[in-house]
Formats: sequence, structure tokens, C-alpha cells
Amino acid sequence: MEQNYFRRGFGLRKEIEPLIRSEYHSALVDRIRAGGYEASFGEGRRQVTVRLAEEFGFCYGVDRAVDYAYETRLKFPDRRVFLLGEIIHNPHVNRRLTDMGIVFLYPDAEGRFDLSGLVREDVVILPAFGATVDDFRRLQETGAILVDTTCGSVLNVWKRVEQYARDGFTALVHGKNHHEETRATASQVYRWPGGRFIVVRDLAEARLVMDYLERKPGALSREAFLEHFRGKTSPGFDPDLHLERIGVANQTTMLSGDSLEIAAEVGKALERRWGSEPGYDPAQRFRSFDTICSATQERQDAVVKLLADPARRPDVMVVIGGYNSSNTNHLAVICARRAVTYHIADAGCIDPERQTVRFKPAGAPAGAAEVEAEDWLPAGPLVVGLTAGASTPNNKIGETVELLLRTRGIPLEEPAAAA
Repeated sequence: MEQNYFRRGFGLRKEIEPLIRSEYHSALVDRIRAGGYEASFGEGRRQVTVRLAEEFGFCYGVDRAVDYAYETRLKFPDRRVFLLGEIIHNPHVNRRLTDMGIVFLYPDAEGRFDLSGLVREDVVILPAFGATVDDFRRLQETGAILVDTTCGSVLNVWKRVEQYARDGFTALVHGKNHHEETRATASQVYRWPGGRFIVVRDLAEARLVMDYLERKPGALSREAFLEHFRGKTSPGFDPDLHLERIGVANQTTMLSGDSLEIAAEVGKALERRWGSEPGYDPAQRFRSFDTICSATQERQDAVVKLLADPARRPDVMVVIGGYNSSNTNHLAVICARRAVTYHIADAGCIDPERQTVRFKPAGAPAGAAEVEAEDWLPAGPLVVGLTAGASTPNNKIGETVELLLRTRGIPLEEPAAAA
């Protein structure tokens, strides 16, 4: 009987490695990294110094997902290969997979995938974000071969959420309600009868939940609460019953400080609500685990470090990555707090001839239109800081450096002024 579920690839790493390297590697990025994450180009008032954050670009989970997609195409050259959504949130990588003949399946407005056309001979790749419990079940029913690239950090959160449901806790998930990962994470409660969840986007939404729980003056009415959180809770969610025991989890790419603050606030609110009761046991009311992935944390820490010293702070920060990439958007928000910041989808957003850049303003909502800025690089000697989301390959970072230099009229190989 043919095996139809794979989570560890196909042992074809050596075969695909030359192609992966040729498509995503950057000798220029290697050069800057080898120089202590800093390199200078040009002379005098045209000089540009590029400083890279010490952690940037592809993380282990993304590397693994992209590798498995390439291995899958090589393993099944004559079969239809589908991808449930996007492998990662990077337009360049997703276009490349399309060029390889991988067909993307996108959900409808309700978040449901049409799997009716799949047959046993087809191959379906599950993305790094994972799939909902229901989507996975329906995929299994098709009999198609499944290649699961779900990131290990995401699986770790799923285990926590499933434990909450098993033990009768409501999972309060800090995340973006329509993000693939958050949907998949919240769905893990359905592995247990009576499992339930509520999704909060930020601390402000978490406080709406806590105010209702504590019966504070000015809290939302029951009707207003249910209306506000429509589509953000499990079916049949009852705020009068299902906020008594809460376990906090998060989309792995959210700002870690925000997730930790939400968890702390939830714990305090539950104690204020129930702490005076005889036999109160906080462990029976509240649970929380830090489930921000290490790669996300390292990239956030790296830009904080890059911007920490005012004397060495870059004049401009450029953040590279898909506009629908949660971890990239959060990097842009962190950078914008301390420096002029441009979040670009890729190097193609920079036009050296017109001296312009197209970018998404930091903190702008999903789907916000790009903004164009003219003469965006300050005159005189310039320090540009660079970072990239976990879904951005090194070649796109290298291309960005090249276009930055062209904008200042600097040939790539022009030596920097002697110190």
C-alpha cells in the first residue's frame, strides 16, 4: 500500500541543494555578514554603510518548508502537486513554486478550501503555517498524498492549545484572526469535546474580554461582546460560561512583548475575579506558556540591538518581506519606533532612476495600499540598516543592497573610503 503522509521529506536534500542555492543564495549578503554584519561602499558624501541585523531572513522552519516543496516536485514529477494556501508569505518564493507547476489552493471568504477536485493520485503540500483540524481531516478523506511542512514551533503551540481543551480551559489566542496559523492553532481545541477558543488581536481586545469577565462598569454587554468577537470564537461560545478558566497561547510571529503583556493581564484579571473565593487555586483558573518561536524572537531582538545605540543608529531602516507576513510587519513596527523605516515587499520596490521607493507604512493594516516616497535616502554619508522577515531569501536582501547603491550612484565594487 502506498504511503500517503510524509513529514520528514524524501531524502532528496542533496539533489535539490544546488538549485536552492542558485535561486536563494547571495554572495553579497555573505560578504556583509563576514565583515561583522557591516560593509561600506563609495566615498565621501556618497558613501553608504550597510548594517545588517545579526538575525534575519529564512528561519529553520521556512528553510524546511521550501526544501520539502522542492523535494516533493522532484519526487512526483508526473503527478499533480497542490499547495494548501501559500507555503510561506513571500511573493518571490510562491511565484517560483508556481513556475514549477505547483497549483495553489486558496480558501473562500469563509476560510474553507474546495477539495472536491482532488483524487488519490494527487499530492498536496501543507504549508509551514499548518492546516486546521477540519482541513486536515478532509484532505485525508481524499486519499491524496500529503506532505506536511508545518513548522515545529507551530506544532508546539498546538500541543498547548490541545492540552487546554483537554483540561477544560478556553484557549485565548493572541493572533490575527484570519491568519492561516491562527486559524489552524485555534482549531486544535476541536480535538476534544467541548473545546473552545477566543482570538484577540491585541491588548485592547484582550482588555475587552477581561472587562467583561470582571463585570467592570462600561464593559461590553453580552450582545455587544458576541457581536464584536463574531468569527473570532468557537461556535456556541458563551462569555458568561467560557471565561472562567483560560489558557493563553499565541500566533508564533506576534510581538513577544505584546503576548507576554496579554498573558500577564489575563492572569491578573482572573485573580481579581475569582481570587477571593474559598479554596481559590490560580492553576485551576489560568495557564500560560511562552510560545513565541525562537526565530521570531531572535529577529526581533536583533533589530532592537541594531537600533539600541543612538550613536550608531542607522539613518534609515529597510525591512524586506511580504506585506502579508506577520513577523515582517512586526519587525517594521519595532524599527519604526526608533528610525525612519521603509517596509518593502522586495528589491523591486526601489527605483534608482526615479529615486523612489514603494513601501507599506509600519503598522498599516493588512491590505493597506503601498505608499511611494521620493528622494527617500538622505544626502551625505549614509548608514542604512537592513533586516528581513523569516520568509525572505538572501538573494532578495542582496538585490536590495545593490539597488540602494545604484540609487546613490555607487557601483557595487567601488571601494569604500579608507578609514
